[in-house]
Amino acid sequence: MSINATLFVQAIVFLILVWFTMKFVWPPIAKALDERAQKIADGLAAADRAKSELSAANQRVEKELSQARNETTSRLADADRRAQAIIEEAKGKATEEGNKIVAAARAEAEQQAVQAREALREQVAALAVKGAEQILRKEVNAGVHADLLNRLKTEL
Repeated sequence: MSINATLFVQAIVFLILVWFTMKFVWPPIAKALDERAQKIADGLAAADRAKSELSAANQRVEKELSQARNETTSRLADADRRAQAIIEEAKGKATEEGNKIVAAARAEAEQQAVQAREALREQVAALAVKGAEQILRKEVNAGVHADLLNRLKTEL
């Protein structure tokens, strides 16, 4: 065989190989490459979506944290105001109770002073009667003198 015939046969075999590759080998490879490119594109799109969702979720979390902080601050302020109101109410009740106790003590002291005055008047009247009795040993009219002593007692 000559070199020209060998080259010619090799060219034909090469063309058959190219045709066979283009017909049967190349389409599955191209299809696999296209599928791989599509998967990569889908993955990148999913990553972008996840990134935007993460950003939105972070914003929501920040917003909720801010609301929680504000609510906590508000509740603490309300609790402080309520505590101050309770303290003021307790102070008012204590003051009122103290005033009642002082008033009751004053009333009791006043009553004891009145009782002491009455007892003193009785004693003074009894002493006056004894003194007058001793001075006037002659005649003592109990009815007249009792009336006189009652007037003396009211004056004292």
